[in-house]
Amino acid sequence: MTDLISMTIAEARNGLANKSFTSLELTDAHLAAIEAARALNAFVLETPDKARAMARAIDAKIAKGEGGPLAGIPLGIKDLFATKDVRTTACSKILGNFVPPYESTVTSQLWRDGAVMLGKLNNDEFAMGSSNETSCFGPVVNPWRREGSNTSLVPGGSSGGSASAVAALLCMGATATDTGGSIRQPAAFTATVGVKPTYGRCSRWGIVAFASSLDQAGPIARTVRDSAILMRSMAGHDPKDTTSVDRAVPDYEAAIGKSVKGMKIGIPKEYRLDGMPAEVEKLWTEGAAWLKAAGAELVDISLPHTKYALPAYYIVAPAEASSNLARYDGVRYGLRVPGRSIGEMYENTRAEGFGDEVRRRVMIGTYVLSAGYYDAYYLRAQKVRTLIKKDFEDCFAKGVNAILTPATPSAAFGVGEKGGADPVEMYLNDIFTVTVNMAGLPGIAVPAGKDAQGLPLGLQLIGRPFDEETLFSLGEVVEQAAGRFTPARWW
Repeated sequence: MTDLISMTIAEARNGLANKSFTSLELTDAHLAAIEAARALNAFVLETPDKARAMARAIDAKIAKGEGGPLAGIPLGIKDLFATKDVRTTACSKILGNFVPPYESTVTSQLWRDGAVMLGKLNNDEFAMGSSNETSCFGPVVNPWRREGSNTSLVPGGSSGGSASAVAALLCMGATATDTGGSIRQPAAFTATVGVKPTYGRCSRWGIVAFASSLDQAGPIARTVRDSAILMRSMAGHDPKDTTSVDRAVPDYEAAIGKSVKGMKIGIPKEYRLDGMPAEVEKLWTEGAAWLKAAGAELVDISLPHTKYALPAYYIVAPAEASSNLARYDGVRYGLRVPGRSIGEMYENTRAEGFGDEVRRRVMIGTYVLSAGYYDAYYLRAQKVRTLIKKDFEDCFAKGVNAILTPATPSAAFGVGEKGGADPVEMYLNDIFTVTVNMAGLPGIAVPAGKDAQGLPLGLQLIGRPFDEETLFSLGEVVEQAAGRFTPARWW
């Protein structure tokens, strides 16, 4: 069984094609692994019957030579993606036992290409969080532990269930979403590879909305190659999503192993923060040296508006959240708490249905959109966003192919360690990632080393719009130089 779950998607794809094992055997091995790892709380809903039925149907297709690019590969699905006839809650009480009668575009494309669904993965409530501690199903536990310690660590958020499940070998890959770092930060905390595609590259249709101008779906996988394989199936134009871009989806896997000789890699001085741990700084320098050794050219660049990204993000994202979450009123679906009037029913339903962090962000968002403050906060944040985007455009115009930065300011921290008294402490985890969402650019987080306590650290590469292929080529250079890391099994 261990052999079946420890393979990469690329290896499993070859094994299935050679008939070394069946999709049903692969699926059963993963279902057993999920059952044995409930201590991680990565899955909020297991769908073994559906998984086995899908695997049998795929085995029949493979036998006829009709399998798609993901034929027989077992995946986990973040609970933000609507899955037809399978409960979808965004890990919030307010959605209750909502069962969508439709399938999100991204997941429908995965099933079209032959993937198998193992179940729904835990995430921060409505994707609002950097540690996967705001879920109504309880926190996800990172499969990694500090050397010599039994302290439970967070896997990062909001896609903590996706990252934890992939790192613990419970699924071969997972869908995730990234609004301000929710794919890349958990990937860095768990030694997995996370890709936030260019805004508009993957359809948002059927994904529970947080901040519509920032949200983007992407994969979390064990290797750069695996993430490229998943991304090809997830990407593509969707007429149902007006922000989806109509351009051909390249063969991302073909970019793996391509020479990076002559590429210009920008090193932004603004990402050298005061108080940044020495090991993060050291890893960043090492990563730059690996790319240089592979033939890339390093150039110092400036992104002067970086310091405004986090405050601007925490105005724009809550404003959009307050607008998006107004639909949860207890009238049409999900939780309903009665009241003496319709207004009281709204209040009671939202008070009981939304968790603390979601309420906090809705209140911030409503405040910055209110009549007296719209110009002072929201409008100003949008202007700052334009300047952040221009910083990147100026660098790319000077021939920079990609930008190398740390993925997170630290390694994973303990469950309950941050943000209790001061939410801003938690928000600072997104400091290296939010600029990418504000500018709509693609980014990839690749495992690159460990800290002094044996916990994984990641590096981030930021690319030009719709140039994910360059990120896959560069990411593979980092992966080859750093090697792959797996957590010691304790669960």
